[in-house]
Amino acid sequence: MVLNRTGAPLEWTELPDRQPGAGEIRVKVLACGVCRTDLHVLDGELPNPRSPIIPGHEIVGRIDALGPGVTGLALGERVGIPWLGHTCGVCPYCQAHRENLCDAPLFTGYTRDGGFATATIADARFTFPLGEAGDDVALAPLLCAGLIGWRALALAGEGKRLGLYGFGAAAHILAQVARWQGREVYAFTRSGDEKTQSFARSLGATWAGGSDETPPASLDAAIIFATVGDLVPLALRAVRKGGRVVCAGIHMSDIPTFPYSILWEERQLVSVANLTRQDGIDFLKLAPQIGIVTKTTTYPLEQANQALADLRAGRFEGAAVLVP
Repeated sequence: MVLNRTGAPLEWTELPDRQPGAGEIRVKVLACGVCRTDLHVLDGELPNPRSPIIPGHEIVGRIDALGPGVTGLALGERVGIPWLGHTCGVCPYCQAHRENLCDAPLFTGYTRDGGFATATIADARFTFPLGEAGDDVALAPLLCAGLIGWRALALAGEGKRLGLYGFGAAAHILAQVARWQGREVYAFTRSGDEKTQSFARSLGATWAGGSDETPPASLDAAIIFATVGDLVPLALRAVRKGGRVVCAGIHMSDIPTFPYSILWEERQLVSVANLTRQDGIDFLKLAPQIGIVTKTTTYPLEQANQALADLRAGRFEGAAVLVP
């Protein structure tokens, strides 16, 4: 399913088999999650996408071809392919073990072809062996919603009371991680969205309400997954003195002006950018211990446009996953 120009629907396209180059693998796609970042690519909200491009960056599949120089991976092995698809390895950020901030990165489904397809090519160094435990569809959302949530949680600090603004794919995974860590989860949804609030409570949320509501206790930290800049002042008001607000999206609408008083008293406002391979190693090692259960809605690959439309409209809980 190919995006030929921003703002247009994806188009079903037959392409010839591609061979992996040096250091690359070809992966037969078994499942690919549908992420809000895919909408940002489609809508042209992220600059300079490759065009045409095959979106999709929550990929679970099996290796069916190895390029020259690939070691440590085997034909038939199940792997996951995340958003971060390649880094330069030489810029100051890469040298400082901050490859998520690389000056010359490639991103799966944005600047290199992704997983809305029957097969894809990946840099072997930027894939994660997944083993045989777990269902392909259930694992797919962990490759971005889970990983970005994990990195955001680390930046949020160790506070007990955690607010999650926007209770979609990432938050429904992260709520389970936070509860496993012994934290209290406070879920913020669209005003009046009782269905999603009930879903959050079923995953152990201490409280669930509208984003415009004041939680029953001051938060130690808040993570904003919704792409709405208006939520930033609300979250700052909800956290305690010295608390932290983490913006976890790759794109957000403009943040409105707000009084300095809600930032004062050493509250912090930070953002998350991408992920590192170490994030993936750490999270995917812990995920089976946590017992994360992803709620998924599946679509055939050729219905990718419907899946994206349903994501945009909020028609499902949890995550959507394409299955070739």
